[in-house]
Amino acid sequence: MENIIYNELLIRGYNVDVGVVETRLGNKRTYFEIDFICNMASNRYYIQSALNIDSPEKNYQESRPLNCVGDNFKKVIVVKDNIHPWHNEDGILIIGIKDFLLKENSLDL
Repeated sequence: MENIIYNELLIRGYNVDVGVVETRLGNKRTYFEIDFICNMASNRYYIQSALNIDSPEKNYQESRPLNCVGDNFKKVIVVKDNIHPWHNEDGILIIGIKDFLLKENSLDL
């Protein structure tokens, strides 16, 4: 699924990188991977790919790297399930792979 998302982002004209975000708790550093950081002109999106987020633990696991980013660019989780796009309590867009692929403006919902 990550390859499909990556290829679609390239087709849409984005520059795509993998990212790492660092957090600190006291003296301990923790690093989290962000699947895709997409840039085009002044637009930036942080995207996580997940087969599902059907439990609070999985939702936390996928959202945590995005919540650790220190800016206000759009954050998105793409899931395999066919769901209606929605925003979680942190403002992260949760969207199904089908909607992501078929709607060119899906990142702007």
